[in-house]
Amino acid sequence: MSPRTLIRHAAVIDGTETTRYTADVLVADGRISAIEPTLRPRDALADRVIDADGLVLAPGFLDMHAHSDLALVTDPEHLAKLSQGVTTELLGQDGLSYAPVDDATLAILRRKIAGWNSDPGVEVFTWRSVAEYLDRIDVGVAGNAAYLVPHGVLRALVCGWEDVPATAADIAAMCDLLRTALAEGALGLSAGLTYTPGMYADSAELLALCTVVGELGGFFAPHHRSYGKGALDAYAEMVDLTTRARCPLHLAHACMNFRPNRGRGGELVALLDEAIAAGADITLDTYPYLPGATTLSAVLPSWATSGSPDETLARLHDPAALARIRADLEVHGSDGCHGVIAEWDTIEISGVAHPELDGVVGRTVAWLAGSRGVDPFDVFVDVLVRDDLGTGILQHVGHEENVRTIMRHPRHTAGSDGLLVGGKPHPRAWGTFPRYLGHYCRELGLFSLEECVGHLTGRAAARLGLRDRGLVRPSYAADLVLFDPDGVADTATYDQPRSPAAGIPHVLVNGELAMDDSHRTPTTSGRALRRRGTGEVR
Repeated sequence: MSPRTLIRHAAVIDGTETTRYTADVLVADGRISAIEPTLRPRDALADRVIDADGLVLAPGFLDMHAHSDLALVTDPEHLAKLSQGVTTELLGQDGLSYAPVDDATLAILRRKIAGWNSDPGVEVFTWRSVAEYLDRIDVGVAGNAAYLVPHGVLRALVCGWEDVPATAADIAAMCDLLRTALAEGALGLSAGLTYTPGMYADSAELLALCTVVGELGGFFAPHHRSYGKGALDAYAEMVDLTTRARCPLHLAHACMNFRPNRGRGGELVALLDEAIAAGADITLDTYPYLPGATTLSAVLPSWATSGSPDETLARLHDPAALARIRADLEVHGSDGCHGVIAEWDTIEISGVAHPELDGVVGRTVAWLAGSRGVDPFDVFVDVLVRDDLGTGILQHVGHEENVRTIMRHPRHTAGSDGLLVGGKPHPRAWGTFPRYLGHYCRELGLFSLEECVGHLTGRAAARLGLRDRGLVRPSYAADLVLFDPDGVADTATYDQPRSPAAGIPHVLVNGELAMDDSHRTPTTSGRALRRRGTGEVR
């Protein structure tokens, strides 16, 4: 039985975007037991009383785009997320994660996305199915987690990693795998359509899969085909696809990046508003920063990464293939780089797999080339080869006016898209939620505090289908955060990215204090949130 905690004199912002009110809140047996103007400690029989005078009590924040798939099971502390008030994360993003898998697919996956999650060793992977992965989370983790079925992995299991069209039989097999994974508790389907092998899928393949998702009450969360050149067309494709499939759409890390999209955030908003007015079920998430983050190998054209990592490395040693890669990157625009020509001064190394390369971390490809007196393309290839494709990067390609325009959309939620590994990972992994509350809400006044909390909680819970989380209400699960509205702030920077938030002293996960007076407690009270039947998630 979890301890009973009485929170006194809190300014309750309940996640519904209505006006705050002052109340005492009792937490018992992992749930919100009572909310009253006054509850005496003697009446509430509390094990712990927290004086919340001057603090806001809100639902725990929901990270709608997280890459903690391995961190949750390997790092019991998970301070990056708990310290900023995140109590639930949505995993399985961008079409690439670790369930469902077989041994051969897992072996390639571990190398392919080492730049996202590192590779802790095969002994960590005690699961193969979605059900087994969720069971592993239930053993005890820092926060709650829900899961999306990654399309790229379905494709790898059925078609392999090569650039091949899926036959009707292949699509049927992927649909069967998808149905099983959804029945095991996944909430929907993700896709990575600028990553291999997901980018090899045509609209017919995606339509069939999204139709299954829609029929079974899930949603589709694509990293679509371009966030650069052709971004609006890529968004329109996803809207049209899910409309025909009768499947809800959640746009992952919705942004308009790279030079061709400067000042065009309003065009995306107009596209979405038109579709919503016509009846489309669309939500989106964003991170409140300008740079993106991915792997260095993702910049390569899709043909160059077809097949296994060893096949990619072989092409990087082949003069003819290298000449073609250079032309795609520097002349034509690589589909891996969102159709734009690579700008080497915007690509900063954030992490490496091999420690002997630590000296390149924090440097752009252009800077490294200048310091060595060599061509930037040659530096790019050299780092990829020497690091076995395990290099992480930041891409400084965002535009502030677009970020602000998109985050104010009424269907907007928050997603960190935070990669937790590397020497200098993106600070959004540690700072997204306090940055919304501090910089964009308090300092810039883009929205009221009640509305901002709604972005981070109630809206996200509604998309996930959570029936008893995301709001401060009696009988709801006690995922709660207490923060100082005048002092909450992100402290993570590009030079010091692993820095906990300021002004968030207390976080409860399923009724247990995970952060207490800004210190991590030993509790691992998080668990898997599974889809039960059509729609409801518990």
